[in-house]
Amino acid sequence: MSTQEHKRTKKVHKNIKLNIKRRTIIVDDQLVFHKNVPIPSWIELSIIDVCNRSCIFCPKSKPEIAPDTYQRMKMPLINKLTKDIKDMGFKGSVTLCGYGEPLLHKEIYKISKKLAEAAFVEIVTNGDVLTKDIIKNLYNSNVNKLLISLYDGPEQVKKFKKMTKESGVPSSFVILRDRWHDESKDYGIKLTNRTGTIDIGKQDTVDNFTYCFYPSYSVLIDWDGNFYLCPQDWQRRISMGNLMQSSFFEIWTDKMITKYRKNLIKGKRCDNPCTSCNAEGTVLGKQHAKAWQKIYNIKI
Repeated sequence: MSTQEHKRTKKVHKNIKLNIKRRTIIVDDQLVFHKNVPIPSWIELSIIDVCNRSCIFCPKSKPEIAPDTYQRMKMPLINKLTKDIKDMGFKGSVTLCGYGEPLLHKEIYKISKKLAEAAFVEIVTNGDVLTKDIIKNLYNSNVNKLLISLYDGPEQVKKFKKMTKESGVPSSFVILRDRWHDESKDYGIKLTNRTGTIDIGKQDTVDNFTYCFYPSYSVLIDWDGNFYLCPQDWQRRISMGNLMQSSFFEIWTDKMITKYRKNLIKGKRCDNPCTSCNAEGTVLGKQHAKAWQKIYNIKI
């Protein structure tokens, strides 16, 4: 790996550092093997393809690229996913986020409770539909963490702290993330081009990073069961497989995802959509990448 990618210390917002630290504990401390191969520790679910906001830094602001289709994940898929990851001995996090606002799904409580049978469950929301009762119901549905992204301003902190207190849940259940910043602070997020989809702010060039560990430790599953390499691929260019047609483990070890994983561990972003991506893909998943490196006998 290049010295640049090892030592790069681009200034990021304090909350981003805290989030990375929190996710590192989940991702890198949960290196679990099934049939002698490392399984993912981070699964992101896009349970509904619609959002009630249109943020300038998000592909949903471009309907021609990421339109609201209102499609939603159904319980048979959730049930199968839960069984598959339980059978593998999964110990990581399933995060409800993806390409839409998860709290718009009418079966959010049922989904959360089922997934909690096999995983640490997180929900990332813009908080627009939240009430004290919804927070309480999410907590009672065995959600482990509720992350609220605050886009309007610092006054929202007081609002949601009050709402959390009134809900009666532990204060540690809710994490507030300030996202109300302007372009000068990258809107309070770790800004990327979403594989060539968004061109806004001062972003890294596409060739700035070559190595990437996303396919070593994570996947994104869309509402219809399609697997994608990571949450950066907002145009859903290439599916690795479908959960309703194969088992999770079969897709995770299939030749399609293996090709991407091998190349990215070698520092080769030579396949679409990776060729258009500027994400720093080595922030998380180092332990998983090392394990795969040994399996593939890759020397770096």
